[in-house]
Amino acid sequence: MQRRPMQRDFHHELPRQAAKMTETPTRVDKPWGYELRWARTDRYVGKVIHVDAGHALSLQYHNVKDETLLVWSGRILFEIEEEGRRVTRQMGQGDSVHITPGTIHRMTAIEDSDIFEVSTPELEDVVRLEDRYGRAQPPERD
Repeated sequence: MQRRPMQRDFHHELPRQAAKMTETPTRVDKPWGYELRWARTDRYVGKVIHVDAGHALSLQYHNVKDETLLVWSGRILFEIEEEGRRVTRQMGQGDSVHITPGTIHRMTAIEDSDIFEVSTPELEDVVRLEDRYGRAQPPERD
């Protein structure tokens, strides 16, 4: 495979602060696997989500966070609420999905899976409706 030469080097045209990350790559262990947070700025976050076979993330939604997922390796069952009903799809290498704020969703690994997530930076914005690992928030009472 040959690489085409770049016509312009855009990297040198970026303002210095645009290339600055606020942290180095960090592994965060989770009961279902781990996250590798490889990019974090005030505008976006990049993560690799590794889900062990048979494990699942919470059934959840975000109030503000907007995210896009790309299955890099493995296979998952992806649940998402569409038009008021929950739909489950199998996703594999190269499949992607955009999740807007308020959308209920969950990933379950059929086999060990690595998923790239790029999102807005609100990492703590998660409302867990169901969780196998006891992390779901009880419903608020009036």
